[in-house]
Amino acid sequence: MLFEIDKNSDFSIHNVPFGIFSTENSQKRLGTAIGDKVLDLKGLAELGFFNALDIPLSVFGNDYLNNFIGLGKTKTNSVRTLIQSLFQSDRLKEYPHLWYHLKDVKLHLPVYSRDYTDFYSSQEHATNVGRMFRDPANALLPNWKHLPVAYHGRASSLVGTEVGIYRPKGQVLPKGAQQPVFKATERLDFELETAFIIGKDSEQGSPVSTAEAEDYIFGMVLLNDWSARDIQQWEYVPLGPFAGKNFATSVSSWVVTMEALEPFRVRGPVQDPEVLPYLMYEGNKNFDIRLQVSIRDQGGIKTEICRSNFKYMYWNMAQQLAHHTVNGCNVATGDLMGSGTISGPEKDSFGSMLELTWNGTQPLTLNDQSERSFLLDDDTVCMTGYAEKEGVRVGFGELSNTVLSAKG
Repeated sequence: MLFEIDKNSDFSIHNVPFGIFSTENSQKRLGTAIGDKVLDLKGLAELGFFNALDIPLSVFGNDYLNNFIGLGKTKTNSVRTLIQSLFQSDRLKEYPHLWYHLKDVKLHLPVYSRDYTDFYSSQEHATNVGRMFRDPANALLPNWKHLPVAYHGRASSLVGTEVGIYRPKGQVLPKGAQQPVFKATERLDFELETAFIIGKDSEQGSPVSTAEAEDYIFGMVLLNDWSARDIQQWEYVPLGPFAGKNFATSVSSWVVTMEALEPFRVRGPVQDPEVLPYLMYEGNKNFDIRLQVSIRDQGGIKTEICRSNFKYMYWNMAQQLAHHTVNGCNVATGDLMGSGTISGPEKDSFGSMLELTWNGTQPLTLNDQSERSFLLDDDTVCMTGYAEKEGVRVGFGELSNTVLSAKG
């Protein structure tokens, strides 16, 4: 093996995720993370290591992964397994210039997404929201257990890690008021999510079945679907999220392939009532991915506030994609499909400030003894996620973004 990898590293040799990076002396290019280092795949291609796979060199020098993903799983999996083989055989020892420390590179948004959809697939999250704002005894709306509810987000405002998030402004209806006012949100929130990335185009008019769905899913990322709760609450009836959600959605840098996540499949929750035939599926479609959220305050003190798990999701990715396309809607390589907020059964597993503080009525106390009902300016939200089983660990790295004061 070329070098030792810390056993707690997200980027074990079992992972080999794909992303886009640059350095002070190089433009954007494809890379993979192994341990605490980044391997330059463009440089590897220029040395001829991928010649036998018949992949154009230009694919490795792109600003996004789309063309690489579009090669198809046969070739992208071959690249991944070749990298694993090269690392374990020490054949890369004579090419130290291809390796960079993670701390020395700039990571970028990994894919260009023409479209972005966000689902609402955690029963615990949907129930919590229903209890807060509707009938506590009938928290779920009548359609929720019959289909994966979703909305179409704004692909133009997808951003990567380390990008500042400006506090949005919008219309808010103050408590007890008859008329709205225009102001910066006072209820800025994160939403702990994952997302899957579409790996190949589908044809308009041709649904993707649950059996076919995983052929269309290249891999997964962490996702933070930022929300301005006060703006959202005033605007969302009758058509749903708009200005309270479309200002920013953060995407982690490394795309973890479905092949890397294969060992971590688990059964999902029992779905009752029985779903319609097009949403039925076979096999284990949920994944045991442990998720954490921390807030780092202006002084640099970090407080973990949430531990959840992707395995809790009521609707799985195959069902989400099948429902998304059942009406003939087509999807394209690079499209992003957010899971929706991932909350678990216990309070410390709730995936948003809205739930953790129960709409601001039960503030959190951070390690510096300050309180948070919602996010303050200069707070940094840090999300991490990993799967681990029998000594094999596969993770996503950290997705972190700092809240900036509103412009103007």
